[in-house]
Amino acid sequence: MEIELTLIAVEDLNYFKKSGNQAILKKIRTLLESIQQTPFSGIGKPEALKYEQAGNWSRRINQEHRLIYEVQESRILVHSLRGHYL
Repeated sequence: MEIELTLIAVEDLNYFKKSGNQAILKKIRTLLESIQQTPFSGIGKPEALKYEQAGNWSRRINQEHRLIYEVQESRILVHSLRGHYL
């Protein structure tokens, strides 16, 4: 599946690149690879979100940050990479 990032996710990724935190950047790459292989299971403790976020999934980058994404028919749309939820 193809991965697309929203404008917010691109801004979040640029934030981490500017911070120079290579550990978080490596974790994000690893999570994105895992999501492409198995969108609903794997590393990062995948969790289906509820209420306003229903349809979206979350994976842990670290204790502070979550990768929020949505699985669509032919692509995975990443909504955000920083903070807990949108």
